[in-house]
Amino acid sequence: MNHYVNYEGTKIYFPLPRGWNLISGQDKPPVSGVTDPLQEIRRALEHPIGSPKIEELARPGMDAVLLFDDLQRPTPAHLALPEIMDLLNRAGIPDERMSGICARGTHPDPTVEQLKGKVGKEAFSRLEGRIFSHDPHASDNVIIGRTHRGTVVEVNERVAFADLIIGIGECMPHPVAGYGGGSKLVMPGVCSYRSIADHHFTWMRHRNCRVNLLDGNPFYEDTVDAGRLARFTFKLDLIINEKEEVIRAFAGDPIAEHREASRYAASLYVIPLPKLADVTITSAFPLEVGVQATRALVTAGFCTRSGGAIIWIAPQKEAGPIMPLIKEMGSSQSAGDFHRQLIEQDIPGHLKAFGISYIMQVVYFKELAEKFDVFHVTEGLSREQVNMMKYSYSPTLQEAIDQVSEKIPRADVAIYPSGGTIIPVTKT
Repeated sequence: MNHYVNYEGTKIYFPLPRGWNLISGQDKPPVSGVTDPLQEIRRALEHPIGSPKIEELARPGMDAVLLFDDLQRPTPAHLALPEIMDLLNRAGIPDERMSGICARGTHPDPTVEQLKGKVGKEAFSRLEGRIFSHDPHASDNVIIGRTHRGTVVEVNERVAFADLIIGIGECMPHPVAGYGGGSKLVMPGVCSYRSIADHHFTWMRHRNCRVNLLDGNPFYEDTVDAGRLARFTFKLDLIINEKEEVIRAFAGDPIAEHREASRYAASLYVIPLPKLADVTITSAFPLEVGVQATRALVTAGFCTRSGGAIIWIAPQKEAGPIMPLIKEMGSSQSAGDFHRQLIEQDIPGHLKAFGISYIMQVVYFKELAEKFDVFHVTEGLSREQVNMMKYSYSPTLQEAIDQVSEKIPRADVAIYPSGGTIIPVTKT
């Protein structure tokens, strides 16, 4: 029987060797977006979860801050911002008492033109002179407290002193925080570099900090604390497919709406697994470009037994963004040693220009190399580059399967044809 993985919009078919037992091969077909995303946004704003409507939260004289995510998310802020601003107007808050902040955390700083493209001409015009990109290194970021786990929360000055904080973002599976969205717009979105580093580097390897887990996940729970300390009031979270279409919108209390959005996302992406696999075959599809292609590999680590093998298929034709990561993978440091170096905020010079979430990938990739035999099927990277990562290079999927079957002739095998977005959930 032939099986398949998705690769750049086509399917690669392959047979399993004798002795390999398939325990999961389910694909998750693409989910279509709604026909009218603006109407879906309006529906969510009209029926908030766990919160009064925006018009009931707002009062004349208030200063409102509107947070929106950065260019690494496809969130249609250009649709949502004018709607929210109109609701604030009706409650007596004029445009002049609103400001917009791109909650970029430590991601690259967008240009003015990129900001205009993100928020749209209408919102940019209405917020002219009052729309900013958060600076995690700014000297005027304000310490507003500590989370109950001790993380110092230092936020953008405008957020610290705002009367009303409303956010627009995306809810999607997240390999560490459980699900993106919710209070992540505050932590890391508008926090200082040192706050983000303290939070991310502290919790990044805790075994409960993983996809599809919120309760008991300290990475997630610390972001919730940060949001509460910042008085984050109202959030609009969108679920978006790989074509950047809105599937569904959720709005309301940042914690309550995010719970509902996460449950809905789970219904789209969770694939049950009876036990940990000996061999996992995963495609990066549909997130095949740059650092996004690594998500499938990190996810595979959660559903493969220690000492097992992972076959990771990703074209890597635009591999420039991951080259610094590959360079650091070539060092002799263990995952633990590099993690301790980050905890001490001793970041290698060639990585300092990158976001903290990018730097974390080095630890995860080193850990994967230490725990599994990873075989990378790719066109865009050379054998030398893949070997530098401490992984094995395979020019074709069949060659990778042949190599792994020699090492593991009898295996329980999981196949993820679209590994970039799925959430494998094991019983063990």
